[in-house]
Amino acid sequence: MKVIAAYLLAVLGGNASPSADDIKEILGCVGAEADDDRIEQLLSEVKGKDIVEVIAAGREKLASVPAGGGGGAVAVAAAPGGGGGGAAPAAAEAKKEEKEEEKEESDDDMGFGLFD
Repeated sequence: MKVIAAYLLAVLGGNASPSADDIKEILGCVGAEADDDRIEQLLSEVKGKDIVEVIAAGREKLASVPAGGGGGAVAVAAAPGGGGGGAAPAAAEAKKEEKEEEKEESDDDMGFGLFD
């Protein structure tokens, strides 16, 4: 994953076709080890391809993958009851509250680097 991230960083930095040395340099800047086999595998798979098209194709493939979350079960359980119309807004409010709590918790990590 770090090799892919380094490749994408190089592309975002303006290098349309990063080399193995470019990827190693990016990984070295953050103190990560560069695995030559993985770098060569990645470069061989993206050789001659537009990275935007590769990402778009990946998104299409992932769109067909079920991402089953717990939220769907609440809606299904409320539907057969007939009078469960009030349950859906309550579930939406609960989700909003959970999201707000998660945002507050994520602030605790401020000041730490990704690779510390």
